[in-house]
Amino acid sequence: MEEQLIHTLWGHLHWLVVLAQQGSYTAAAARLGVSKAAVSQRISELERLAGVPLVQRTTRSVRLTEAGQRLVDDTQAPFDTIAHSFASVRDLAGTPRGRLRVTAPVALARQQLVPRLADFLRQYPEVRLELELSDRLASLAMEGLDLAIRHSDQVPDTHVAWTLCPTRSVLVASPAYLARRGVPDSPQALTQHDCLHYPRSGDTPTWTFEQGTERQTIPVRGPLAANNSEALRDAALADLGIALLPDFSAQASLRSGQLQVVLAEWANVGPFARQLYAIRPYSAHVPLAVTALVQHLRQSLVGGFDLHPPQPL
Repeated sequence: MEEQLIHTLWGHLHWLVVLAQQGSYTAAAARLGVSKAAVSQRISELERLAGVPLVQRTTRSVRLTEAGQRLVDDTQAPFDTIAHSFASVRDLAGTPRGRLRVTAPVALARQQLVPRLADFLRQYPEVRLELELSDRLASLAMEGLDLAIRHSDQVPDTHVAWTLCPTRSVLVASPAYLARRGVPDSPQALTQHDCLHYPRSGDTPTWTFEQGTERQTIPVRGPLAANNSEALRDAALADLGIALLPDFSAQASLRSGQLQVVLAEWANVGPFARQLYAIRPYSAHVPLAVTALVQHLRQSLVGGFDLHPPQPL
């Protein structure tokens, strides 16, 4: 193949690598910032010039042929090297810049992260921040994400993690609910209450508590289960029952007095972790924008989430 023709295919090969990473034309187009038709056209051109099929298309996703996989395996590392090299050169300017793609849980981002981002973006006007709000654990490398904010007890060995702040679970209810149903004085008393909880696959929902060396696991039931802490918080605010929430979801309502802590002397064990992390896959170069955002969040989240009402002056 003529050298001039090969030079025209660098973009085509890069798009094939992105297609392999994303698993669909729609996702690849979104990652590249182009139309789905443009991606399809580039791949078709590459297949025509290669003389063999590179992609097996299905209604829901795409799979690479043996030839397509060989091309991706041989070219992905050089493209990654080029990307890292270019990022490091841009960082020589000493100013964080460029697109920064961050994923975070929905409730945490809406309630705690987004309000803290205005100062960051004003300080670094050349950074373009894209938030992917999702409670699922995304593959950062596969989805082209630069950073994940997660509450977790374990970090994958292949990733680098910065501790942002401690976090914990808290049991809460509205004053109206407690006035109507009474205040539980022990974990066992929760069996007589409406408990708002995260659904668990097929198992009887339980909450576990610790006090000193004592540990109790209590089966719970109630009118609502939801896999989002904002939904559980809003249900508690509507006087529907007692909810187990992460402190970052309960903070505003506790400080305003709309919710009250229940069984404060008992520590909740799960389902929420005890640390909030910023996580990214290991790489030799960390973009300045990533470092700047992590530093900003660590400073603004220092000490965690205070659940007590502000003291009057």
